[in-house]
Formats: sequence, structure tokens, C-alpha cells
Amino acid sequence: MGYLERKIWSWIQDRKGPLHVGPLGSLQILADIGKMFMKEDIHTAETDKVVFLLAPSAFVAPMIASFAVLPFSPLLSLPGTALATGIVYLVAMSSRDVIGIIMAGWGSNNKYALIGALRAAAPMISYELPLVLALVGVVMLTSVLAGSPGYPGQAGIGTISLKEIMTFQDTWKQTGIGLLDFLFQGFTPWAWFILVQPLMLLIYYICGLAETNRTPFDLPEAESELVAGFHTEYSGIRFGMFWLGEYGDMTIVSAITTFLFLGGWSGPGVGFLTALGMAVGWQLLGNLLGLVYFVCKVYLLCVLFTWIRGTLPRLRADQLMQFAWLLLIPATLGNILLTGLISLAMSGLGLSNIVFLIVTGAINWFLLIGFIRLVSRVMVAATRRAQAPALRARQAALAQRAKLAEASSLD
Repeated sequence: MGYLERKIWSWIQDRKGPLHVGPLGSLQILADIGKMFMKEDIHTAETDKVVFLLAPSAFVAPMIASFAVLPFSPLLSLPGTALATGIVYLVAMSSRDVIGIIMAGWGSNNKYALIGALRAAAPMISYELPLVLALVGVVMLTSVLAGSPGYPGQAGIGTISLKEIMTFQDTWKQTGIGLLDFLFQGFTPWAWFILVQPLMLLIYYICGLAETNRTPFDLPEAESELVAGFHTEYSGIRFGMFWLGEYGDMTIVSAITTFLFLGGWSGPGVGFLTALGMAVGWQLLGNLLGLVYFVCKVYLLCVLFTWIRGTLPRLRADQLMQFAWLLLIPATLGNILLTGLISLAMSGLGLSNIVFLIVTGAINWFLLIGFIRLVSRVMVAATRRAQAPALRARQAALAQRAKLAEASSLD
């Protein structure tokens, strides 16, 4: 991921990026890891030593624990994937990163590091709310669809299990036509929840950017203001652990997005080859295909993380907080209310769940366009308000200069 990010940045900035270590610089990441292991672990004498040394582990541990509930293919997974509360577990783990950041800032005994840590706390807590509320929309969809024809579960009982949410995005029924069954068994992109809840996908992804301290929400490590933020005093492998934790969090956010909105590992041939009764060799091939599809979807979303970092400027602290409390939280709460009202209306009229999905999706796409337009206007207005004092001062200076020039010409 580090190599891919550097190459994308170089493409955006019209340069070549890593070139010299390995073919096209592909082994540069190994050189960087070796350098981190060989660097001296330096820390000042005035640090709170225990807190300072434990902070990188406290930052990385929740990220590693999150992988315990992520299935990578129909058979390739850890025992934790059987957890029925996978979403709750992942949200709980994502909220623990801030502890490691606060420990790093406090233990460093450095003003820049402490300011960076405090900058991390408020956004991480604030964006946790819309992040969870965005996922509620998906859970509501499973509750409405459960038990209806073509969908698993009991009527009215949704799920927060990643694997079960994937099954709600598979509506294919056997046709007896070999080619169609091979392509679409377990792979029905027209039933993916991105088509029904696109606004929630966008909001969840934005909150994921904030949770991982990525641009434009990277105030905790603003290098133009705070040297390196909360990890200013770290070097060597301890700095590498923060670096690893950031990329791991990006992967977790992208994986959750893939499961909830993009069908997980589903793709042509996976469901057909991994069906019961298939030979072991075909099942292994199907699992390998599923792993490839899953990794490709996750990496495409990680590329978007990198693209945003190379494109957007950093937000001010007030803009960051206003964006969460005045835009994202009302939008997610409104989506929950709207989804519930549409479900009640459709059931009251005796209409099928297909009509519910179409109506919900159409309204959500309309709201997505309106949300993007609203955000663009709000950001322009906020920028103008922030620039207003400087512009007024400049106009006053120009007016004063013109008066002086006029007075000198009269003399």
C-alpha cells in the first residue's frame, strides 16, 4: 500500500516516484521497513517513559484485532468471523485508536505532540456518531428484507453480521443455464446496497477518512503547523508502528465498505465454484477468486484514500467540527427516519420489497446529489467568511494608500 500511495502521489504531482529499489521501485517499501528496524530508537529524557513506549502498541492493537472478524473468502477467514455482532465489534475497535494517540501526545512531553493528540480526540469522537448512524441504514435494510422471498432470516429481524449482510446482497435464483449460473450465482451487483444507500456510503467513507486522520482531516499530524503532530518524538520502528496502524485502519474501513455496500468477495464464478457438492479443487479455485475480488475492491477504495490525500487541502478545526455536527449527523438521522417512513408506507400499501428498494434508492440518489451541492456551497461560504477580515484589511490598506498617493500628488 505504501508503494501504491507513492506512485499515485507521483502521478498526481507529475513526477516519477520510487524508481531505484527493485523493478520500478516496487521494493522500496522493503527498504523503508529495513531502515526503520535499523534506526536508533531515540526518545528524550523528559518523557513519561511508560506511556511513551506503550503508545504505539495501543495504537496498533485495535487495528490488528479488527482483522479477526473479517472474512476474506467463503472459506478463508479467522475464527472471529463467526461473531454475530461483527459491525459492533469493528466500531468498538475503531474507537480505541484515539487512546494510543492521546498516550503518544501526553507521553512525549512535547507541546506540538500534545496539541496534535488533543486535535485527534474531538474529531475521532465526533465522527464516530455519523459513522455508526450511517451503518444503521444498512441494518434497517436487512430488517425490512429479512424473511421475504429470496432473502434469508426471520421477518423483521435484521443482522449486524458481515457475512449475513453479504447474503442480503445476493438475490440470484438457479436458472439451469450453466453460463448464467456460473456468472451470477452469489454475484448480483444490481442488489448491492450501494444502489439503495449511496448517501450512507459516502458519509461512512468520509467518517472513515476522519477516523484514520487522513487528508483533509489530518489535523493531528499537520506538518506545516505541528512538525509531525502526535508522533513528533518517535523514530525507528516505533514510528513505523504508527505508520502501519494508519494503513491498517485504511484497509479496515475499505473492507467494511466492501462488505456492507459492494457485496464483499462476490464476483463471477465464486458462488458457483464454492457451492456444496463441488470438487475440492473447484472450491479452492472459487475461494481464490473470492479473495482476488475482495482484495481488488478493498484496494480500489484505498486508492481513493490516496487520491483524496493528493487532491484536497486540509480543513480548519472549526470546519471539521461543523461538518460533522451540522451536516453529517443531521443527514444520517434524516436517512434513518426516511428509511423507516418509506418502509411503513410500503407495507401499509401492501407493496413488495422490490418497490421499497427502488423508492428508497431513488430518493437516496436524489439526496446524494443535494448533499454534494450543499457541502460545496457551505464550504465556499465558510471560506469566504474566514477570508473576510483579511480582505477588508487589504481593501482598507489599498484605500489608505490611494489617499496618500492623492495627497502627495496635490502637494
